[in-house]
Amino acid sequence: MTAQGTVYLLHFRRPYRHARHYVGYCAGDVAIRVDAHQAGQGARLLAVVSQAGIGVDLVRTWPGDRSLQRPKRRHNSPRLCPVCRSAALAHNTKEATSA
Repeated sequence: MTAQGTVYLLHFRRPYRHARHYVGYCAGDVAIRVDAHQAGQGARLLAVVSQAGIGVDLVRTWPGDRSLQRPKRRHNSPRLCPVCRSAALAHNTKEATSA
């Protein structure tokens, strides 16, 4: 049996190379985990994003276990991200009204 916790999605305020998101899992308090990431502790990607001066926002959470962290392997984080979905919707609406 796997431990329940929280799966979370971080949105980078600007892309770092190819990366725009990070999906993680936390058994405890997500806010504490995000603070640790921003302090350079934890995932290497988030450490270099922080060193590059790129801010991150916690944009979505799901209750569950570590197996739900797998969206990062499927590269579907943009579809799960409310920030990216809003931007895409605004872009599509703008194109439709200008056509």
